[in-house]
Amino acid sequence: LVSKVPQVLLSIGEGVTCVKPGDKVIPLCLPQCGECSFCLNPDTNCCLKTHRFTCKGKAIHHFLWISTFSEYTVMPDSAIARIDDDAPLDKVCLFGCGFSTGYGAAINTAKVKPGSTCAIFGLGGVGLSVVVGCKSAGASRIIGIDINKDKFTKARELGATECINPQDFKKPIQEVLLEMTGHGVDYSFEVVGHTDTMVSALVSCHMGSGTCVLVGTPPLGSQLSFDPLLLFTGRTWKGCLIGGWKTKDSIPKLVSGYMEKKFNPDVLITHTLPFDKINEGFELLQSGKSIRTVLVF
Repeated sequence: LVSKVPQVLLSIGEGVTCVKPGDKVIPLCLPQCGECSFCLNPDTNCCLKTHRFTCKGKAIHHFLWISTFSEYTVMPDSAIARIDDDAPLDKVCLFGCGFSTGYGAAINTAKVKPGSTCAIFGLGGVGLSVVVGCKSAGASRIIGIDINKDKFTKARELGATECINPQDFKKPIQEVLLEMTGHGVDYSFEVVGHTDTMVSALVSCHMGSGTCVLVGTPPLGSQLSFDPLLLFTGRTWKGCLIGGWKTKDSIPKLVSGYMEKKFNPDVLITHTLPFDKINEGFELLQSGKSIRTVLVF
């Protein structure tokens, strides 16, 4: 993904009390209105707010609440989070989605236990953030999986104990993982967004107690086909949206943790480009040459 630097708030509307002009804020790709039944439920972060723009009285829907590369935009107070005044905007932009999603998948959704074994399918910016989360949670074995071997050095730097390429084997990757671990991994994370790897990630889990977390977003309209007996024996299959964080409450705390050097997602940023080179940023992504490219005005 290409991340855009978060903003300095210029002005506020009537009744807004959570921020003031001059505050540094991160636009949230998942709002937290604090009023809907989902926000009031401690077990979910799926706020029911669906749009922020209207035109002639009709709702305009947009991608992930942000969906703009404009220099100025308007956000409701439920979709912005005030962050530390000293936070470097060209670094903490990763907390708007990528790092928070992967790190939270391990910490919140899977609830990785110390001493456990984890497998991460896909070592892009989000997958590498899962690696950071697994390491922070105390996993003793973290297996990174990707068809791009260039990602392995960064994965090991962040805490992966082993890295494997499915193209190096003549058997399905889930069989490789079962042989490597004996009974399967305790936690697997699909961070690619392919239905085939989603099933592979599930199969690679321990058949009696493994947890598989779906993090990658599949193409619209995708359908999964799998043997339901895979779940009957005790596996758990879970979805994860923005790391399970209640964003308005949690993103500022994550940024504060970064400022306290509890984790360092800076290493995920491989390129910083001016905004007029946005196409170059996407080319770097598609070619697999970047982890995260940050665009600055």
